[in-house]
Amino acid sequence: MHRLVVASMSTYKTIFLVFFSTAACFLSLFSIPHSSYGKAYFEDGFLGLTQTELHQKLGNPHAVRARKAALRIFHYYKFQDWEKYFKKLMSPENGEDVYTYERDGIQVRYSFLYTPDLREDHDFPTLYVQRVEVEFTPAIPMENIPTLVPEFRPAHSSKAPAFKSNLWILLFKGSPSKRAELIIKEPNKETLDWHLSYQMFSLEGIPDYLTLHVPIERLELTTQSLQVVKHSQRHTHEPILNPFSREFAQRPPQPTQKPKSIPHPHYAD
Repeated sequence: MHRLVVASMSTYKTIFLVFFSTAACFLSLFSIPHSSYGKAYFEDGFLGLTQTELHQKLGNPHAVRARKAALRIFHYYKFQDWEKYFKKLMSPENGEDVYTYERDGIQVRYSFLYTPDLREDHDFPTLYVQRVEVEFTPAIPMENIPTLVPEFRPAHSSKAPAFKSNLWILLFKGSPSKRAELIIKEPNKETLDWHLSYQMFSLEGIPDYLTLHVPIERLELTTQSLQVVKHSQRHTHEPILNPFSREFAQRPPQPTQKPKSIPHPHYAD
């Protein structure tokens, strides 16, 4: 009889511990603060966040803009009007959340572009941040971007991949992320590595002898594949020395070019 009582007490104790652990786990689900948000794919802190997580991190957007066709022409809406009416007329991913800040006398405007999770089979799938556009008004020298955009942290190694064209400069940063495939629409994306990249655009064009004084109107935080750039895009992407490396700063100055003399015609006597 004594053994039976001891066994029963042990059983009750085990049941109590299991119940207590289950209850603690259940309660912990509701004790997460509302300010918590998901983890982004890269160190920029944005790419890969859901739209809800981005709003938790930055607050409601100052405006929502929608592109007209494929041009860089936008129509801006108040956030409340977009949520109440216009979002129902367009696909939700067509709306770009806009946040505008004043930093050192420069207008810095963030625009977040989304892609839907196509694995979800319903009318309004989860939206994930696919690209971040940061626009400067007026244009700023490239060397000022790290001060005005805290999320821009370029590599300082001379071996960091960097490329340019006549209108933009492209920098790669860090290790690839397998999770980033969710926001990629390229075919055969599973066979490629996807990195954080910074792409800076200049309407005045990129000179042959690049300096950090080149004016930049727009910075894009994107996810790109170094393999695609080196193979499929090698004719449009010229490899360059990382402009934020020490070796770049130690380059010799641009050689002065003598002006070409104007040829004088010779006339027969």
